[in-house]
Amino acid sequence: MTATTRRAADHLVDLLVAQGTTHVFGVPGESYLAVLDAMHAREGIDFVTCRQEGGAAMAADAHGRMTGRPGVCMVTRGPGATNASAGVHVAFQDSIPMILFIGQVARDMVEREAFQEIDYRRMFGQMAKWVTQIDDASRMQEYISRAYRVAMSGRPGPVVIALPEDMLYDEVAVPPAPRYVEAPRYQPAPDTLEALKQAIAGAEKPLIMAGGGNWTEAGIAALQVFAEKQGIPVTVSLRAQGLFDNDHESYAGHFAVGKVPYLSEALEETDLLIAIGPRLGEMTTNGYTNPRPPVPSQRLAHVFPAPEEPGRVYEPEITLISDTESFCRAVAEWEPIAPERFAERRARLRGAYEAFNATSSVNNDMLAPLYKHLSETVPADAIMTNGAGNYSAWLHRFHRYRTPRSQLAPTSGSMGYGLPAAIGAAVATPEREVYAFAGDGCFMMTCQEMATAVQYGLRLTVIVVNNARYGTIRVHQEREFPGRVSGTEMVNPDFVDFAKSFGAGAYRATDLDSFAAALAEVRAQGGVNLIEIVQDRDLLAPGKRLA
Repeated sequence: MTATTRRAADHLVDLLVAQGTTHVFGVPGESYLAVLDAMHAREGIDFVTCRQEGGAAMAADAHGRMTGRPGVCMVTRGPGATNASAGVHVAFQDSIPMILFIGQVARDMVEREAFQEIDYRRMFGQMAKWVTQIDDASRMQEYISRAYRVAMSGRPGPVVIALPEDMLYDEVAVPPAPRYVEAPRYQPAPDTLEALKQAIAGAEKPLIMAGGGNWTEAGIAALQVFAEKQGIPVTVSLRAQGLFDNDHESYAGHFAVGKVPYLSEALEETDLLIAIGPRLGEMTTNGYTNPRPPVPSQRLAHVFPAPEEPGRVYEPEITLISDTESFCRAVAEWEPIAPERFAERRARLRGAYEAFNATSSVNNDMLAPLYKHLSETVPADAIMTNGAGNYSAWLHRFHRYRTPRSQLAPTSGSMGYGLPAAIGAAVATPEREVYAFAGDGCFMMTCQEMATAVQYGLRLTVIVVNNARYGTIRVHQEREFPGRVSGTEMVNPDFVDFAKSFGAGAYRATDLDSFAAALAEVRAQGGVNLIEIVQDRDLLAPGKRLA
C-alpha cells in the first residue's frame, strides 16, 4: 500500500467506524481473515467473538434494536452463513436494521461449487432487503453507504453482503470521507392527516394499535402525548410492549400469540382502528380473523413507512406513508378532538388490563407470582429478552414494560433468541440490567453463548424455566392428539452446574421465596448469572394445566 491507497479490508473497517458501528458480532473464519486483521488493535470498533453464527446474528439484531443503527455481524461462508440465517430471519420479520457480512470464495472460483460456496443472492433473497456481493473493491464505499441506507430506510431490515476472499486484499484508492447515513424521515401527507382527524371526530370507539420495528424514543414520547390529548386507548401488537408505558392510564394491553378475550372483544367493537407501525400480521390478528381481511369491519387507518405494506392484506380507508416518529410528532400537536367521549371506554379497557395483569387472574399458578415479583423489583429500564415458548406467556402477561427498548423478543417465534439478544443488549447498554428468559428447550439452542457473556464480562442474568419438555408443542399435541406424546419429552443437564462451568453464578428456584432470594443475590453481585426455575410439569400456560 501507498499513502494514497488502502487494503480493501482496512477500507471496509474504516467505513464501518465512519458509520458509527462500535461492535461487530461474529464467529471468525478463514474467508475473511483480512477483515479480522484490519480490526486488530483498531480503536473505535470491537469484534465480539460468539460461539455459533446464529447467536452472533441474533446478538447483532438486538444491538440494532437498542441503538437504532444496523447491528453488524460477520461470518464465514457455507455453514457459517446458513447458521446465521436464523438471526437474519428474525431481523426481517421484526423490521430491524442489520448488516450481515459473509466471507465468500475467491472470485476465480465462483460457479465451481468450491469449498463451502453458496449463491447468497438466491439463499437470502426472501429474508433480506438487499443481497449483494462486492467483486470490485474500488466500489466498497458505494456498497457500504447503500447498505446502511437500505437497512434503515422505509421498513427497516437486514442487508446481506458477500465478500470474496481475494477481493479483501486488493488495494484501492482512498476515496473522499463517507457521509454518515441518517435514517430518513417521511412526513405524513397533510390532507390525509386531516382525513384522520375527521375520522376521530366521528368515531365512538377508536383504538390505537402501535407496533413495528422503526420506533425512536422521540416517536414513543409523541405517541403518549397524542394518546393523552385525544383520550384514545392504546394497545400494542405482538411483542411490542416496550412502545408504551404499561403503567400509563391509556395503556390497554398487547395482542398476544393466544387470544386475549377482552382485547378481542374491544377490537370487534372498535369503529376506528389506528394502526401505527405494525404490519397486522398473523399473530396480532389471531390468524387474520380479527380484523378479517380484505376489508375489515372497522374503519382502518394504517400508518407505515413503506408504501408496499398497507393494503397487502388489509385494505385501509386511510393510508399514511410515514415513519412513526414523524407521524406521532404531527398528531401530537393537534388540539383535543373529543377525549371526553372516549374517557369511559379508555377507563374500562384499562381496568380490563389491570385485571388480566393481576396474578389473581390465574389460580394455582406457581409462575405468575415469580414473574410479578420480578416486575415489581427490577428498575423501570431493565431489559427483558426472550425467545419462543409458553414460558414467555407469563413474562408478557405479568411483567410491566415501562421504558423504550425494554422488550427484545422475536415476532418470528424463533427459539434460542433470549441469551444472544441479552448479549447484544448488554454490550449496547452496559448500565442497564438485562434478563434473558428461556425455556429449557429454548436455552439449549444457544446456551453456548454463556461463554461469550462471561468472556466479555457482561452483566446479564438468564432465567431458565425448566419443565423438561418442548412445552408449546406439547400443548398443541394434547389438543390435536390427546395422550399420544411423541417427540416432546427432554432430558436436560443440571443447569446450575452447567452455568457454573462457564464461571457464571447459578441458582435454583422452586418457589417464590427461593426465586426472590436468588434475584436479590444476582442483582447485588452483577456479572453473568443463571436462575433455574423448576416448573410444575402439569402447568402448561398461565392458568392452564395438563389435566
